[in-house]
Amino acid sequence: MNIGEAAKTSGVNAKLIRHYESIGIIPKANRSDAGYRVYSDADVNILSFVKRARGLGFSMKEIKKLVGLWRNKSRSSSDVKNLALTHVKDMEQKISELQSMVKTLNHLAKFCHGDNRPDCPIIDSLAKEKA
Repeated sequence: MNIGEAAKTSGVNAKLIRHYESIGIIPKANRSDAGYRVYSDADVNILSFVKRARGLGFSMKEIKKLVGLWRNKSRSSSDVKNLALTHVKDMEQKISELQSMVKTLNHLAKFCHGDNRPDCPIIDSLAKEKA
């Protein structure tokens, strides 16, 4: 199938397909006699796999590893599990950092008058130099 059909079938736009190909996430596409990219069902399956992994927040580096593990039928499931659990820990850390930011901003907003006066603890906090 051509890149448009592969994009429609996989749900990954053509620009991303070319990008994934350029960074080695998916194999280089075969070419038609006219030079157009031609994708197989296996290529589209990889694209769908990548889309689902992106939906779970995996980085491109992690996805490249996952695709390699997926394609390696002699893989150890412990490798996949370790990669997933490391990703979970990273997400939990990000969640904690986001919760801290929310708490700080809520605290600063609570003490901001929100009126026509220029003084504002939010701006004051942002303007402070941290060593």
